[in-house]
Amino acid sequence: MKNERLRATMAGGGWTFATLAEATGVDPKSVERWVNLGRTPRRVTALKAAEALGEDVHALWPALRQARAARAVSPELVALYDQRADLPVSVFADLLAAARERIDVLVYAAVFLHEAYPRLNDLLRERAAEGCTVRIALGDADSENVRLRGREEKFGHGIESRCRLALMHYRPLLGVPGIELRTHGTTLYNSLYRADDQVLVNAHVWGVNAYGAPVWHLRRNSAGGMFDTYAGSFNAVWETARPVEG
Repeated sequence: MKNERLRATMAGGGWTFATLAEATGVDPKSVERWVNLGRTPRRVTALKAAEALGEDVHALWPALRQARAARAVSPELVALYDQRADLPVSVFADLLAAARERIDVLVYAAVFLHEAYPRLNDLLRERAAEGCTVRIALGDADSENVRLRGREEKFGHGIESRCRLALMHYRPLLGVPGIELRTHGTTLYNSLYRADDQVLVNAHVWGVNAYGAPVWHLRRNSAGGMFDTYAGSFNAVWETARPVEG
């Protein structure tokens, strides 16, 4: 069955099989099949062709409207925990200890790490000494978003105090080569604990303290996946954060 919509669009724009083939990186015979046999190109190729023709891709190839089959589970998902309280602190410590290139921590306070694992600063020094880049982003206790989180969780000024306490815990790391400490005032949708190509994501739920919210463990599988989404989020927050002065 011929693709009359494609034929008319090409004719209206003065396109030939050869010129459209050159614009999309395919053989002219492929374009001829699109028109005369009603073949549907691959999605990426169809998008290139539609852009070149100045037409909506779904108008040219309605079959591309069909939804892709959904995966039941992302290949990047290692584990899912109902709440952070289900994880022993050794899970966090072991993850960070395994890092060889990068450690990124994005939280408001997360003082449970130092409280349950007093060697955390030593671990971070050791990783930095082995060549790891360590970036710690803590909540700015004076920011409106931190105060708002306290009100939402009915925690009062406790969260601001915990941000200051977390900063006290990390201050001994100031000046250590390879370790950088900053404070941020962003809305914290997730706390992130990254070690190389793995990350623990503590999702935040309105009105629920972080220890009662879910955690998913991701391992990077391919470019543009869930892991990269969270890694990009950390980088965006880091750009807004202020270095802590010694």
